[in-house]
Amino acid sequence: MHIDSSEAPAAADGREESVLNTSTACERSDLCFPRIVVRNPANGEELCTVVSASSFDVQTAISDANAVFKSGVWSRAPAVQRSAVLHNLARSLEVLLPQMAQLESLQTGRTIKEMNAQLGRLPEWLDYFASVLRTRQDYVAPTQGSLLNYVQRVPLGVVAQLTPFNHPLFIALKKIAPALAAGNSVIVKPSESAPMSVLEFAELAEEAGVPKGVLTVLPGYGKTVGKQIVSDPLIRKVDITAGTATGRDLGSIVGNNLAHFTAELGGKAPIVVFNDADPVAAANGAAFACFVASGQTCVSGTRLLVQEGIYKEFMLHFMHKVESIRIRMGDPMNPLSTMGTVINERAIERIESMLRSESSAKVLAGGKRLTGKSALDQFDFSQGSFFPPTVVTNVSTQGVLWREEVFGPVVVVKQFKDDASGVTLANACKYGLGAALWTQDLSRAHRLSAQIEAGLVWVNTHHRNDPSSPWGGMKESGIGRENGLEAFEAYTQSKSTIINTATMEETRDTQDWFAESGEPKRYG
Repeated sequence: MHIDSSEAPAAADGREESVLNTSTACERSDLCFPRIVVRNPANGEELCTVVSASSFDVQTAISDANAVFKSGVWSRAPAVQRSAVLHNLARSLEVLLPQMAQLESLQTGRTIKEMNAQLGRLPEWLDYFASVLRTRQDYVAPTQGSLLNYVQRVPLGVVAQLTPFNHPLFIALKKIAPALAAGNSVIVKPSESAPMSVLEFAELAEEAGVPKGVLTVLPGYGKTVGKQIVSDPLIRKVDITAGTATGRDLGSIVGNNLAHFTAELGGKAPIVVFNDADPVAAANGAAFACFVASGQTCVSGTRLLVQEGIYKEFMLHFMHKVESIRIRMGDPMNPLSTMGTVINERAIERIESMLRSESSAKVLAGGKRLTGKSALDQFDFSQGSFFPPTVVTNVSTQGVLWREEVFGPVVVVKQFKDDASGVTLANACKYGLGAALWTQDLSRAHRLSAQIEAGLVWVNTHHRNDPSSPWGGMKESGIGRENGLEAFEAYTQSKSTIINTATMEETRDTQDWFAESGEPKRYG
């Protein structure tokens, strides 16, 4: 759509931040949804305004995407051609990564250090799926008789992706790369809180050779634009990253249209630290798991389970690390700043409300929003949505802080006695996206990771991601997988072509079902 250039920050190469010409800004007020103001969570300042897609825009974009798909300009382009475009896009993205990281930090409030590290790996997803295109193989099924049955993977059609604010470009690209590689036309609705980088990426994609209409970004609110997109019967797959309640609501709509559905939903990841773990390494790893992105990740370490024998030593190191993070918080654009903001004031209110709901809870660190000036750089916290790393104990497994996703820098801590009780506590949750074990016992690592009910289990690390590694959850954490061959195949469907290879004489004899002899004959 359209970013109001009068409000947009200039890019490093002099271009104004703008939406790409994947669709045009609507001029008629009766067709337009409200303009969306994008603000910097660190200081409340307005970054830009984005014109939301209207109902007409959504209909037109999906119709155009379907027409482009049927034209075959991308959907039937040779694999080598699509692969080359994706590789080209990866190289173009590499050049603009510093500007993209700055955009991400400004619109999310996450530290520039985090965004530089995360976005630095984005080209890998494009290169991986470009390589999948060049190396994957269709196959011949062992069909009986004089028949040749070859099976191909073909694209689905027009697919929709609804992406969140916490990793705006990263999560979008994890979905876009396999969808484009497979030959689909893609409609993306980014979060209204952080749409800028996704809009810029779509422009970059067209410049790199993705045909016009193959990738379209439609900004807007989920309850209007998002719902209309997923409700359209032309949409053959919906891929979302969202909360579990949203996943249920949208899943029912998608199911009614008999479309494909992938949903990466809520999480409440346990970090299980055993007696034989290295306490310093485990404390550092747990701090990263709990507080990277200000706890705004679906695999954030929100339940810290520590075995009794190591509890005191581990907590000594962990609490020291927590305090170290807090005192070095500052301007997110400062490379020395340790942790940024949550996304907005509503997030602060939600965190504080959840903390108040636990009357028996004991707060060991944090627990209240930051105000005043940063000790690091005198940055004024009071204008932004800053919440410190927060550690809570004495929480019931039936309480809100244990059961529900906070989506902020809050971790609850519990002790456990032995392997069995550690696993039981880890699994005592409706979610099952990520989990981590800290142990130096290789046997325990393999044995207990198999018992953890999560789609991702890390051992002596956390939040490691790769384009080849399937990513998704169990239980109420979602359906389907991102990354890897599973993601590529989820954006395709199999198509069997069956050819009779018998001679014409054999065919005449064996295919006459209604033979006058009364004996039906059919080969195969």
